[in-house]
Amino acid sequence: MFLRRIRRDSLSDLPGLETGRLMIAPLGAGDARAVHALTDDPAITGAVDFLATPFTLADAEALIASGRHGRDRFLGAWSREPAAPLVGVVGTHLRGEGAVEIGYWIGGAARGRGFGTEAVSAIVGLLRRRFPRRAIVAECRPGNVASWGLLHKIGFRETGSEGHRPGRRQLVLEGV
Repeated sequence: MFLRRIRRDSLSDLPGLETGRLMIAPLGAGDARAVHALTDDPAITGAVDFLATPFTLADAEALIASGRHGRDRFLGAWSREPAAPLVGVVGTHLRGEGAVEIGYWIGGAARGRGFGTEAVSAIVGLLRRRFPRRAIVAECRPGNVASWGLLHKIGFRETGSEGHRPGRRQLVLEGV
């Protein structure tokens, strides 16, 4: 008799990847100061409900450490320009057995330059290959015009359902 071990999906070993302008890699403990500097911005903490205001270095360390169990993983999007600043963070979250959720924030100086689209598109491609049987979902406030537009631009469509977070609508990636 052969016993087959069921492999549980995990985000803990997501690989890094590169795009034309970005190096995207799972955040590690050494990235906490950069995450703190990027994220301690009321425009970000006001839009992402699980981020504390102010967002402290301890908050950044805890956010990064939350990936150790494999259900959540945060990746940093670093500019490939010489100064190599962290321009954004993309979160990936396993939801039940059938979905993986993405979320993201982009730093003030990087907004409006296409970094969000580039980073989210790259991560969505990675998740599609890694978890072909899972739906890729996102939640967004319809009033967050920039984020709503980014999600629609890369193929997400509204499901008609409320999100799990207050004031958000659920979107799903089409063509999966």
